[in-house]
Amino acid sequence: MSHRVRIATVLFALLTACSHARAERLVLASASYGKNIVAICDADGKVLWSHKTSGPKAGHAGHHDIQLLDNGNILFHENWTTIIEMTLDKKIVWTYDSATMNGNKGKRVDVHAFQRLPNGLTMIAESGVGRIIEADKNGKIHTEVKLKSGGTQNTRMARKLDNGNYLVCAESPGVVTEYNAKSEVVWEHSIKTRVYGAIRLSNGNTLIASGGGASVVEVTRDGKIAWEIKDRVPNTAITLKWTTFLTELGNGNFVVGNCHAGEKSPQIFEITRDKKVVWQFNQYGTFGNGLACSQILSDDQSALVRKLLAALTNK
Repeated sequence: MSHRVRIATVLFALLTACSHARAERLVLASASYGKNIVAICDADGKVLWSHKTSGPKAGHAGHHDIQLLDNGNILFHENWTTIIEMTLDKKIVWTYDSATMNGNKGKRVDVHAFQRLPNGLTMIAESGVGRIIEADKNGKIHTEVKLKSGGTQNTRMARKLDNGNYLVCAESPGVVTEYNAKSEVVWEHSIKTRVYGAIRLSNGNTLIASGGGASVVEVTRDGKIAWEIKDRVPNTAITLKWTTFLTELGNGNFVVGNCHAGEKSPQIFEITRDKKVVWQFNQYGTFGNGLACSQILSDDQSALVRKLLAALTNK
């Protein structure tokens, strides 16, 4: 084999590998504001799967949580109180209606956050009644955590942490609170804006999407700012508007949800710690201006989804 042929072969292999790696990044996202859609897209925005939801009830903003499960099913909002687990062939295999179940009938309740846990229970943050519950497949509550006054009416993103505590965002008064299983506050940070999302990072700090504050800020345990972007991503044309979902990737980069930013700014982007944007996702035609919640699927999750979708195509 000649030198030129060997070089061409190596370049072709590298390009193929890069193309394959990029294609394996799938995006699961949900939007309302008239779109009322749950969809899985490839990295370029091509819709591979979608489902139209009934949308939130009148007077409420939009879908605020979504999760791909280990079995390839999707957990999402059908409306503002009903959570559904659906297979990719659109069979409903589990539902939970916070408007009527476990003592909530007749009470004001909204669900903005939920999470299928490793033990099979589903964590649900119920605004209005002011609690976080963990329910089994039959709807029986196994754990109940009471939220403090001020964190009951406006809960947004909530996640159960590896230490067993719960990290909860209260949009108003703009506070991120960590509760233990006894409903006790063990840590709190005020962001002073209508906060949306927060995750606990691998270094122990907390990454916060300030919602209406148009920023993402990393804070230490004692509340010091370790990293921040605000209003606009440096050296880019990306305007931050309503920052929402957050993900820490294995390479140390962050994925940021950027809702309500208009057609010219990405709805999701990946940014390095030195504030360089290395990937953008902007599918305004599919999701409009209301893409609040998303999940960047791992290689294994992407491969599972592609396998399941291929099986449906071949039926």
